[in-house]
Amino acid sequence: MRKSNLLMNMMNGLIYDLPTPGNLSNLWNMGSLLGLCLTFQILSGILLAVHYTPDTSLAFDSIAHITRDVNTGWLLRNMHATGASLFFVCVFTHIGRGIYYGSYLSMKMWVTGIMLLLSLMVTAFLGYVLPWGQMSYWGATVITNLLSVVPNFGDKAVEWVWGGFTVSNATLNRFFVFHFLLPFAILAITISHVAFLHETGSNNPLGLSTKTKLIHFHPFYSFKDLVGFLLFMMLMSMITLLTPLLVSDPENFMQANPLSTPNHIQPEWYFLFAYAILRGIPNKTGGVIALLMSILALTLMPFIHTNKMRGMVFYPINQLMFWLFVTSFLLLTWLGQMPSETPFVSMSQMFTVIYFSLILLMPTLGSCWDIIVFQKISN
Repeated sequence: MRKSNLLMNMMNGLIYDLPTPGNLSNLWNMGSLLGLCLTFQILSGILLAVHYTPDTSLAFDSIAHITRDVNTGWLLRNMHATGASLFFVCVFTHIGRGIYYGSYLSMKMWVTGIMLLLSLMVTAFLGYVLPWGQMSYWGATVITNLLSVVPNFGDKAVEWVWGGFTVSNATLNRFFVFHFLLPFAILAITISHVAFLHETGSNNPLGLSTKTKLIHFHPFYSFKDLVGFLLFMMLMSMITLLTPLLVSDPENFMQANPLSTPNHIQPEWYFLFAYAILRGIPNKTGGVIALLMSILALTLMPFIHTNKMRGMVFYPINQLMFWLFVTSFLLLTWLGQMPSETPFVSMSQMFTVIYFSLILLMPTLGSCWDIIVFQKISN
């Protein structure tokens, strides 16, 4: 029946009998986990939106109402916030796997993946403003002010985003609308991302052609994904029930006050690496450009790839560089929550240079190793 019916035959080709390399590792579970995260965030977001009031005088109280008065509202809100953090954990792992194994050479899939990351970061930022706590208000003020660096149109762009001359009720309304709508745009981009994946086929840890040794997705990988789902839900449940404030800023549990500036303004943890890069550049315009390039620079990797092999499995030096890249990312994340003072600013500048240098070197430095190996084989 799954092959005789037109619709089921299409789904069968996309999931059940999908030809898949036989040597995929658990890191390939991240794609399906991201799909689970997106589905969960959309559903929980819709349920939360039913009780939320996008008004500066009522938003903070509506969050308290959801937490205290709505049946299981506390659980739903905590799971939505925890799900956002776990979403980014899976995203960063997924991108790291793509860099390490050379999946970025599937250019269409890689570009749509970067589009998904940017859309996800914008959506998460908009959602962080909605509770209308201290950090929400001042985070919105600082980040939206970055638009002022755009020549000629910067100040007008800031006023348009604010809906006036300061972060106000109009700003909160706009953020709520876009936070509600953007996940559906992310869903549309995700569908195109998956379509490009099925067009080119999955990469594999060796980066070699496996077209003669393919297996069906089910049951070999569907059960592996199911185990990943169960582990993911177990982790989410543990964080939500035992440590719901694990990644929450205490400042955001105080209602927004435009007359009281927090001592240290910082975004959520998944933005901290980019925030450290922004603060590390003394020039405001240069900082904003570096902030954008911290993500957009990844789109250069397919164009500058000169290594003969696809991934880093056969390149010891590149493997070392990859782990240095991961280390620089983690240290920038840590530096993003540190005060903007010595020596943290100098450290941010140093690791910013390392971060961008490694993005440019990883796809190219392996060519030196190719020459060395070729000479040894020739001799």
